[in-house]
Amino acid sequence: MQRHDVQWPAEARAAAGHAGLAALLALFVDTVGAGLTVPRAKAWTGLAAALFVILLPPHVSVAPGRLTVQSLTCTKTVRTNRLLSLRRPIDVSERVALCDEHGTHAELDLRLLLANPPLWLQLEADARTSQDLGSLLHGSPGLDRLARRIDAETAHSVLEVSGIE
Repeated sequence: MQRHDVQWPAEARAAAGHAGLAALLALFVDTVGAGLTVPRAKAWTGLAAALFVILLPPHVSVAPGRLTVQSLTCTKTVRTNRLLSLRRPIDVSERVALCDEHGTHAELDLRLLLANPPLWLQLEADARTSQDLGSLLHGSPGLDRLARRIDAETAHSVLEVSGIE
């Protein structure tokens, strides 16, 4: 069964809304100010389109044995049951980097996994399969740390919502 990021539709609508609002505001200000011309309208529309491309998050879906990340420019499918590495890059970003036996790389935002427990559970199960098969060469300790962190934050969220904490 394929599972999708449940927040993606709302985030895509928000990206479109922000880009549209920026375009309308720029066109309005230009119309009231110096006077809108066709080249300037095209420039503002182009800037709004670029803003949309920047703000649109990738669409992530997980099925048994694979994770697919779709952006406007490309689609990457990582075989999660044949992972070579699962890492958290050492920087300020909250990302998880995956690489399979075929050399396909994908990165996920940790917040996406926290907000979508079914995605995390499938990814973890597949990564454990990779671990059992011996293909997960880099990342077993990282997988355990990641699992503990997600479990802790999920438990904290449940307690917070229920009013216990």
